[in-house]
Amino acid sequence: MIKIKETLSKIAYYFFYAGVVIEIFLVLIDKSAYVNPIEGQIFRVTFLLFLVKFLFTRYSLKEYLAVSLFCVLGAVSYFATGRNEVLRLVIFIAACKNVDMKRCLKAVFYLTLMGCLVIMLLALTGVYGTVLLTADYGRGSIESRYVLGMGHPNALQCMVWALTVLGLYLYAERMKWYQYGLVLLTNIGFFLLTDSRTSLLVTIFTIVMVYMEVKLNTTRWQKYLNQAGIFLFAASVGFSVFVAANAYRLYNYFWNWDRSPITMALLYLNKVLNGRMYILVENAGFEGTTQTWSLFSRPENNYFFDMGWVRLFYWYGIIPGMIFVAFIIWFLVYCYQKNDYMAITLTAALAIYTIVEAHIISDYLARNYLFFLLGGAWCEMLNELGKNKKNERRKTECLKW
Repeated sequence: MIKIKETLSKIAYYFFYAGVVIEIFLVLIDKSAYVNPIEGQIFRVTFLLFLVKFLFTRYSLKEYLAVSLFCVLGAVSYFATGRNEVLRLVIFIAACKNVDMKRCLKAVFYLTLMGCLVIMLLALTGVYGTVLLTADYGRGSIESRYVLGMGHPNALQCMVWALTVLGLYLYAERMKWYQYGLVLLTNIGFFLLTDSRTSLLVTIFTIVMVYMEVKLNTTRWQKYLNQAGIFLFAASVGFSVFVAANAYRLYNYFWNWDRSPITMALLYLNKVLNGRMYILVENAGFEGTTQTWSLFSRPENNYFFDMGWVRLFYWYGIIPGMIFVAFIIWFLVYCYQKNDYMAITLTAALAIYTIVEAHIISDYLARNYLFFLLGGAWCEMLNELGKNKKNERRKTECLKW
């Protein structure tokens, strides 16, 4: 019986990694010029692979209850919107139990890096994909920018940013100062090819914050930086909600001659965001603004735009969005208590980038490295919650005594 259990555990483990590898390939295919006609069917395959891992993993009663509650949320979301991403995410995070997430993320890093290099090589050798793309990128003129097989210059710079952030999370503590410089120069080099400012700015912020965390190795500095990371996450979500709630003022500016101070300020903000705010009101239904949000969203909410946190609430609904944000805040508090400053920094970098880009709010699980961090921590977070409640009861009893 023990041997059978060990065999089943190994099979489940291999199934989990097979699902992760397939999800990585789906991300790479999406970033390339190829259009995948059977993407939906492949998502079902990865769901089944993660489900096998979940079914062959032992959980406590508390963990089963937590997964069951989130599965109910996923089912409600599916019936309300027709989207199965919430349910897929719940099973994936649950299946992460007993998996070494650092090791898993290293596999994600190297497979993604190799895949991106292959896409670039195919484009540069003329085998498949475009090297240079000439188009109007929303800046009022026709520009030629490099894509190196990725389909869009922002997609190229986005993948460089994603690999940089993940690489820093995995290896920053062992890096020398000049290696930080090389990472920065690499990002600047790609920026000269793509002219994608957002990714570069977020990358510079991440490198500086990580460098300060690692090199200023004092409890006081790390405490302040961790607090800043948590604040930046919350601020990024709050700012996005503010934008979605006030985007209609831009419509009033152009069509109703609104010249109030707040409207003029938002007009400037829209310029800073490279027109991303106005995209929310340039369609007939003002899709993406808070007036189109609902508790669990609806199938009609399928409009595409760049702002990631806005897309989260628009696509999946207010309740799933709030639960997801609350889960991340709980995770950040947990990391703060454990002094896991690298996880907090990675989360803050992803959050800031998600204000203007929706890279991590998508159908692809392997795009969002935060899912892996949540998967590696949720069981211990749940157990710590129970311990904290017991400790509070004991303290209250002692005080009463």
